[in-house]
Amino acid sequence: MSEQPTVPLNRRAFLRNGTLVIAAAAVAGESPPVMAEEVTQPLKIGLVTDLHHADKPTVGTRHYQDTLGKLAEAAGEFERRKVDFIVELGDLIDAADTVETERHYLRTINREFAAISRDRHYVLGNHCVDMLTKAEFLDGVEKRESYYAFDRGGYHFVVLDACFRSDGEPYGRKNSQWNDAKIPAAELEWLKGDLAAVRSKNAVKNAAGAAVRKTIVFAHQRLDVATDHGVKNSAAVREILEGSGQILAVFQGHSHMNDLREIGGIPYCTLAAMIEGPSPENNSYSLLTLPATGPITLTGFRVQKGYEWR
Repeated sequence: MSEQPTVPLNRRAFLRNGTLVIAAAAVAGESPPVMAEEVTQPLKIGLVTDLHHADKPTVGTRHYQDTLGKLAEAAGEFERRKVDFIVELGDLIDAADTVETERHYLRTINREFAAISRDRHYVLGNHCVDMLTKAEFLDGVEKRESYYAFDRGGYHFVVLDACFRSDGEPYGRKNSQWNDAKIPAAELEWLKGDLAAVRSKNAVKNAAGAAVRKTIVFAHQRLDVATDHGVKNSAAVREILEGSGQILAVFQGHSHMNDLREIGGIPYCTLAAMIEGPSPENNSYSLLTLPATGPITLTGFRVQKGYEWR
C-alpha cells in the first residue's frame, strides 16, 4: 500500500539471517515502532529521483509540467520532518535541443530544490548531461565533483557517477545512449580507496570500543541488474562494495519503478520516479532515517514504497 503525505510507513523489509524479508504491517503513528532508548539523534535524509523537469507538454506517462508542484509537496514534507540533508538520484531535468533550454530547465528546478536545504547532493543522471556537459551541470548546481564521498552523523556516504559510455567517454552534447552506462576504471579505483579508508577507521573505532557506522551509496543507473537500466560493469562495482564489508544499502533510480533486491548481503533499493503520472496522486519521494542504533527505515510517500532494514 502506498503512503500519502504525513502518513507513516506501512511496508517493511528487513534482513533476517542474511535473507531479505518483506512483510506487510499496519502501523499507526509517526513512524515504525522503535524502542526509545535506541533513538539518539537519528539522521534524516530526503530522497527524490527522476524529476525530469521540463517546460513541455505531457508525453505518455511523463507529466513534465507537474514536477514543480510535486517537488513543492515533497519540500513541505521534508521541512515538517526536519531533514538533515537532501539527495536527488539523477535526471533532475529532461533533455532539450539546445544548451540554453537545458540550462533554463536546470535553473528553474534547482531554484526550488536548493531552497529545501543548504546541504544537498546531486547524482548525475543521463538526462542531466544529455545536452549539457558535466561541468555545465555541476556549475549550475554549485558542485565541483560528479562522484565523491562525505560524512554526516557518523555515517559515510558515497555518490557515484555512471554517466560514461562503455568506451569511457563522459556523457554530454548528445553523445550518449540512456542504456550505455559504465563506471570507469579511475572511479572504481577511487571507490576502492575510499571504502578501504573507511574500513581502516572503523577497525580503529572497533578496537577502542567506539560505535562503528557504515556506508550508504547513492547512484542513478542501477547496480543490481544486467538489463538496459543497469551499469554495464555493475558486477565489478558490486564486488568492491561487497568486499568492503561497509555497505548498509544502495539507493538508485533510472528505471522509474519501485524495486528492492538483496545481492551479496546488500539491499539495492530502486526508487520510483517523481515524473510518472499526473499530480498529486502519482508523486514519489521518501525519507531515509538512520538512527544511532537499530534499524534503518525508508518512509515512502504517495507511489514510493517504504521499507525497514534490520
